[in-house]
Amino acid sequence: MILKASQRAGGKQLAVHLLRDDENDHVELHQIRGFAADDLKGALREAYAISRGTKCTQYLFSVSFSPPQEEKVSVATFEATIDELERRIGLSGQPRVIVFHEKNGRRHAHCVWSRIRADDLRAVNMAHFKLKLRELSRELYIENGWKMPVGLVNSEERNPLNFTRDEWQQAKRISRDAAGIKAAFQDSWATSDSRQAFIQALEARGYYLAQGDRRGFVAVDYLGEVYSFSRWSGIRAKDLSKRLGDPVSLPSVDERKRHLKDKVAEKLASFAAEIKGEFETARLGLLEQKKRLVTWQRDERAMLRELQAAREMAEARTRSERFRSGLKGLWDRLIGRHATIARANEADFFASKRRDAAEHQALVDRQLAERRALQRQIVTHRDRMERNLATLETSKRQKFAKPEIRVIDDPTRRPLRRRGLTPDF
Repeated sequence: MILKASQRAGGKQLAVHLLRDDENDHVELHQIRGFAADDLKGALREAYAISRGTKCTQYLFSVSFSPPQEEKVSVATFEATIDELERRIGLSGQPRVIVFHEKNGRRHAHCVWSRIRADDLRAVNMAHFKLKLRELSRELYIENGWKMPVGLVNSEERNPLNFTRDEWQQAKRISRDAAGIKAAFQDSWATSDSRQAFIQALEARGYYLAQGDRRGFVAVDYLGEVYSFSRWSGIRAKDLSKRLGDPVSLPSVDERKRHLKDKVAEKLASFAAEIKGEFETARLGLLEQKKRLVTWQRDERAMLRELQAAREMAEARTRSERFRSGLKGLWDRLIGRHATIARANEADFFASKRRDAAEHQALVDRQLAERRALQRQIVTHRDRMERNLATLETSKRQKFAKPEIRVIDDPTRRPLRRRGLTPDF
């Protein structure tokens, strides 16, 4: 289903819009969770009132969920999608309202969350929420077998030559998602109507069409793996030939591999420069953070010393006032009361010293823990840079692909057979 979202204010206007029955055939307030109010306007007013204790102006996060018009989607599916979305964007447990609209035979849902956390009165950070919505939307189309709109095809999403460094670090041939590969091939075929359009759609996902040895059309990925397109996509060879023509004009697998090897080497070199630049920036930031932390800790200890000194003077004055003066004081000495007070004052003095020492030690222990945590960040960052550079260097030295052409079958389509023996996985 199509997911559209925005961070916004204007709870009153939003409530009016969501409840308009003149523009919708049916309006159903499905759920109010986490609010004291039991109506939509009251709930969004409540969200606004809570936001007044913060600096956040866009205190609401509003998402519409629109499945294909002809598909029958249950309320449970909507709820599951909403729950999954709020988990991915960090809104789990936040107050929310769900409203269903029906218009022109289409049923869709609106969900509005309050971004303000009640425990610390801070707004949930909605970093990269558009990318997360797009990813979830694509997954829903693939999982439910719905025809994916052309607008959802992301030309950057599956091209490994556009991968980020984090994605590169996680890329392992053995753990590639078979369902994702199948979906990439099927989407490329479904969203193209000519040979050139198909090649462009396939390359946008990081797969390059080549001439196979016996299977006609194959796809080569950035790791040099070769995939039988007809087997992975489920498209008959006759249909492939009808749209794509003769595979003889395509580059061979070896030519594709050499081209991709150069592209990957260029990408790894840019990663090395990026890693070094990021490390230097982060190092300077961590050193500045260290400077601020040390300055604050020194100020904090000076404050403690001043507080303890003032308290010590007040307690000394209190102990001195326990002794009576004049004839009363002389009488206290005669009956031994003065000596008793002196011993009590001495005990109080040493107790206060132990207390002050314990407070100081507690402060030192806490500050040491803070400093060690920062130092671990510094060491971890340095180690991570060294590991990344070492891994990049290893990748440069490794052979790009095996000499022989190894066509990978679709593991989701048929199991391995070994002359009647059960495969040992």
